[in-house]
Amino acid sequence: QGPLVQSGGGLVQAGGSLRLSCAASALTLNFYSVGWFRQAPGKEREAVSCLGMDVGETYYLDSVKGRFTISRDNAKKMIYLQMNRLKPDDTAVYFCAADRGYDGRHCPLGNDFWGQGTQVTVSS
Repeated sequence: QGPLVQSGGGLVQAGGSLRLSCAASALTLNFYSVGWFRQAPGKEREAVSCLGMDVGETYYLDSVKGRFTISRDNAKKMIYLQMNRLKPDDTAVYFCAADRGYDGRHCPLGNDFWGQGTQVTVSS
């Protein structure tokens, strides 16, 4: 297992909820920008939601605003993504990421650590 270990995900009907978790037990998490990315078949990986190292540094993809909530617990070394009112278009493999470097959205640059990925499938 790598430094980031994901859990959660699965199959849910449209309108349902899922919670993704990412354990970062080997990292001092408060030194990292963290985020959730997803990749659907035939599409490029995209940033879904990110949290910077400081309070208020948050990014959400427009299509998930108001439905998804990202959070982090630096003491427990955990990253979460609560996904509500899921839609079939949310179907993808979801990855957590942590990086000391970040972009203008406070999203991890993707050069440091990635989770193993977890499938989220939303049926209509």
